[in-house]
Amino acid sequence: MTKTADDIAARIRALAGECGFDAVGFTPAALPDSFRERLMRFLALGRHGEMGWLEARAGERAHPQSLWKDAKSVIMLGMNYGPDHDPMAALEQKSSGVLSVYAHNRDYHDLVKKRLKRAARALAEETGAEVKVFVDTAPVMEKPLAARAGIGWQGKHTNLVSREFGSWLFLGAIFTTLELAPDEAERDHCGTCRNCLDICPTNAFPAPYQLDATRCISYLTIEHQGPIPRELRKAMGNRIYGCDDCLAVCPWNKFAQRARESAFHAREDLSRPLLSELAGLDDAAFRTKFSGSPVKRTGRNRFVRNVLIAIGNSGDERLSDCAETLIEDESPLVRGAAVWALAQLRPGDIEDLRARYHAQEDDAEVRAEWEAAG
Repeated sequence: MTKTADDIAARIRALAGECGFDAVGFTPAALPDSFRERLMRFLALGRHGEMGWLEARAGERAHPQSLWKDAKSVIMLGMNYGPDHDPMAALEQKSSGVLSVYAHNRDYHDLVKKRLKRAARALAEETGAEVKVFVDTAPVMEKPLAARAGIGWQGKHTNLVSREFGSWLFLGAIFTTLELAPDEAERDHCGTCRNCLDICPTNAFPAPYQLDATRCISYLTIEHQGPIPRELRKAMGNRIYGCDDCLAVCPWNKFAQRARESAFHAREDLSRPLLSELAGLDDAAFRTKFSGSPVKRTGRNRFVRNVLIAIGNSGDERLSDCAETLIEDESPLVRGAAVWALAQLRPGDIEDLRARYHAQEDDAEVRAEWEAAG
């Protein structure tokens, strides 16, 4: 018996559930020009910072069919990664580091892509349609497509918000040659609330629905390759990989649920890791500890830079020994952060420390740290 369009849509939704997805919606493989204009304005203002990949493929990002001209529809899927705790609570434990909820266990890219391929393969076999899958790494504007597919809406913090899952959805896309009846786009339910804007430690939102990534702690701790700008270091607190503040304060999280996928449940050693232990990681130990984790992509030096900023913000002078050990690290990025951390915890000793360690320093950035510290 020939399947109707409704039959195919129902089967896709069933496949999505069988493959572990918690939300699914359909939208045409196109975006209005307004999304391209928003993206180009963001880039023109330089708010993407060092994320050159955003600019390099901006045209493709704004036009889904430029990735695949035969695509007719996009099946947007969401997988819940909701935590079982308040992510803000760990910010009070200054001698521990705080990682974004999504980085508490396995890298979601791998798991989501595997599930997408499974669903797409079944869809192709059952309908004969062509399919392609995308998870974050391709130039796909996933959040606008998800909003148009009815999964959620982009809040004032620019992230997706779901009435069923709050702030905690990983997104993936299946492009297909099938012509699927589009779901109704989700409307904006933010109202007058501005919790996400007001909570941001670094004032990364110039206005509602606008983000300056160069001030965002997630960008600074993950994408930014050089020293953290001095004026933003104090605001980072003990956040060492990403930041969930604007997500965690959203009132729609009252409907959020704990992730059913065990690969997204927090590893005990990553929920509130001690800064003293993280500071001691060499490259090999870093790779071992974060094998299979998204944290691994930052590399040991950038990660330890973040840890040292947190140490400097801890107010715990006992951690100064960890920072002093790293003054002679092979990486100038680490050495500079160590100087700053020591200047916060032992300002009275900075001249003696400079005399002891600074004589052979030939890196301009590290010299600048010593000069600012003294």
